[in-house]
Amino acid sequence: MSQPVQATVAVYPLQQEGWAGVERAAAALERGGVEVEVRSMQSELVGETRAVFAALQEAFEAAAALGPTVMTVTVSNACPVKGG
Repeated sequence: MSQPVQATVAVYPLQQEGWAGVERAAAALERGGVEVEVRSMQSELVGETRAVFAALQEAFEAAAALGPTVMTVTVSNACPVKGG
C-alpha cells in the first residue's frame, strides 16, 4: 500500500572537500518524482511512500558514490501533506 508521506532528509559528506555529495543528493531527489524543497540544513519531501523511499535511495547512492556519507531521514504519514 502506498500512501502520502512527508520526509525530512539531511546529507553529511564525511572526509570530503566541498559540497558535491550534498549537491548530487539534492539533484537525485529533484529527479525522483516527489515534491522537494531544498533548504540550507535539510530537504523536505512530499509524495507517495514508494516514490519517497526510492528517491531517498537514489539520493544516498549519489552522495555515497563520492565517499563516506551519513544521511538522516525522518518520515511521517501523520503530518499534514502540503497542498492536501
